[in-house]
Amino acid sequence: MMAVALPRKDFLSPLTGRRKAAVLCMTLGREKAAEILRLLTPPEVEDLGREIALTRAVEPEVVQSVLQEFRGVFQAAEAAARGGVAIAQEILERALGPQRAKAILERIQEHLTDTGLKRLRKAAPEVLSNALRGEHPQTIALILAHLDPRQSAGVIMAMDPELAGDVLYRVARMDKISPEMLALIETGLANKTDLSLSQEMTTSGGPQAVAKMLNLTVSSLEKMLLDAIDKKSGEIATQVKNLMFVFEDLKLLDGKALQRLLREIDGKELALALKAASEELKQHIFTNMSERAASALKEELEYLGPVKVRDVEAAHTRIIEVMRNLEEQGEILISGRGGADDVIA
Repeated sequence: MMAVALPRKDFLSPLTGRRKAAVLCMTLGREKAAEILRLLTPPEVEDLGREIALTRAVEPEVVQSVLQEFRGVFQAAEAAARGGVAIAQEILERALGPQRAKAILERIQEHLTDTGLKRLRKAAPEVLSNALRGEHPQTIALILAHLDPRQSAGVIMAMDPELAGDVLYRVARMDKISPEMLALIETGLANKTDLSLSQEMTTSGGPQAVAKMLNLTVSSLEKMLLDAIDKKSGEIATQVKNLMFVFEDLKLLDGKALQRLLREIDGKELALALKAASEELKQHIFTNMSERAASALKEELEYLGPVKVRDVEAAHTRIIEVMRNLEEQGEILISGRGGADDVIA
C-alpha cells in the first residue's frame, strides 16, 4: 500500500494512540525513535513501524497537537511520581487530621524503612538474646531499634541490667543510620541471621523508641534502667520519662477517652491492675463507668484477695499497651503526660 501524507482533519479525526506514537517518533528523530522501539514488545514494534511507514508527512498543527498532549501526559506522570513521606503526610493530615495521620505515617515509615530483619522479627526474645550475646552494645542497639517494641522489651528484660541500660542509652541517642554502618552490622551478623539491610539512611531509635520498650517492662526493671540511662545523660533520661506511660496516666484521660479505653479491657484484669492504684485513679475509673459496672468492679476488687506483684505489673503493662495503641491511632488523647505523679501502692 502506498504511503500517503495525512491531512490535518483526516489525521486528527481518529488520532489513535498508534498514530500519536508514530508522530512522536517521527518528530524525535531516528536515534530517539530507535530507543523507544527497543522498549516495546515485538508486536508493538511491528504495529508502530507500520504506522510510521504509512505516514509520509504530517502538518505542523498535528505535530504541535501531539507534542502538547505528550508533554501534558509526561508532566502528569512526573507529578504523580513526586510522592514521598511529606506528600503522604499532607494527604493523610487533610483526610484524617494531624493526630491520626501521625500514627498511620509512623506505621508506613516502619514498612518503608524495613531493614530485612524478617527472621529476627519472628524469633522469641530468648532466642534473640542468645543471637546477640557477645555483640557490641551499639550493634544490639541498632537491632533492637528495628524490632517491635514488645520484642525488644523481651530482649532487654533477659539482659544484664547494666548492659541493658547501656544499650537503651545508645538507642535513645540513635538518629540516622548510615549505609556504611548497616553494611558493617550485616557483615558482622551474617553467620547468625539472614539480614539484608537497607542501603538508604533509616531513622532508628531516639527517646521515643526507648520509652516504648520500657513501657513493656515491669516497673522494678523500668526504674533500674532509667537510672542507668540517667547516669549517662540526665537530659536523655528526662526525655524518655516524659514520653513514657505509667498506669497512673489513666488519670490524665478525660471521661470520653477513659470510657473508650475501658471497652478494650477485661474486668478481671482491670481489678487486678487497680490493686496497686491510687484512690484518686480508682475513683476516676468508677466515675466513668455505669453504676452497675462500677459496682461489679468494686465487688471484684473485694474478692480478689492478695495477689503477686508481678501479676499486677503484668496487668499494668497490658493496659498501658492498649492505652498507647489507642493514642497512636488517634482515638484518645492523653494531655499533660510526663508529670511527676506518684503511684500509691
